[in-house]
Amino acid sequence: MERQIAAIVKVQNGSKAMNTLLPAKIQILCTNGLKSVFLAAGDQLTRDTGIAFTADYGSTKKFTDRIAAGETPDVVILTGGAINALIAQGKLASGRTDVAKSFVGVAVRKGASPPDISTVAAFIATLRAARSISRSRIGASGLHLESLITRLGLAAELTPKIKVYDGYAAQACAEGEVEIAIQQLSELMPVVGLDIVGPLPKELQKVTMFSAGIGAATTQRAAAEKFIAYIKHRDRAAVLRANGLEPA
Repeated sequence: MERQIAAIVKVQNGSKAMNTLLPAKIQILCTNGLKSVFLAAGDQLTRDTGIAFTADYGSTKKFTDRIAAGETPDVVILTGGAINALIAQGKLASGRTDVAKSFVGVAVRKGASPPDISTVAAFIATLRAARSISRSRIGASGLHLESLITRLGLAAELTPKIKVYDGYAAQACAEGEVEIAIQQLSELMPVVGLDIVGPLPKELQKVTMFSAGIGAATTQRAAAEKFIAYIKHRDRAAVLRANGLEPA
């Protein structure tokens, strides 16, 4: 029995004592890009590994700031670049595990006519024709869109109709506040009330690698390693693809 994966507690029942196994429990800080994966597969993960976990989901910047301020999670899943930086700072143990590749996509409110985004020219025409567009404020997809419209020379024209949200860009589109949402496909797909149009044209696409690291101060190293190995295993490919991601 792996001592890191289970602890034994004694529960008194009258004059008898019985042993109850408690699963190891670890704390995860995870990008919103993989939130749908853990919501779909988390219970199965605990059953298969004996590892329970609590997860906080948000942007890479949100969690790098928190870790820099002293937070000590057991496992961190963020962009690959952020994991590298945290390892260099001594906040994470050495060794990064690439988990999944994420792509930026476009969605409209359910039932709306899907716009043409099949080519660069068509995508630009769609942005110009849209009455309103949503993006994330500090997520990888939102920062990419911000730099993309600058590169295309469209910032002055489009910025006034782009609405910026903290964790609400997809939902704003589903609720009719904006006409088009541009965000990670894995963040668009779970939102009820959206139709996914598809990924950005290849020439404009931003592929983000989401990677896992282990907290330098964790006391649950064995459980953290087992957790990461489970989500990295080829058997998880189907759940990753079902949530708009590609296995790394």
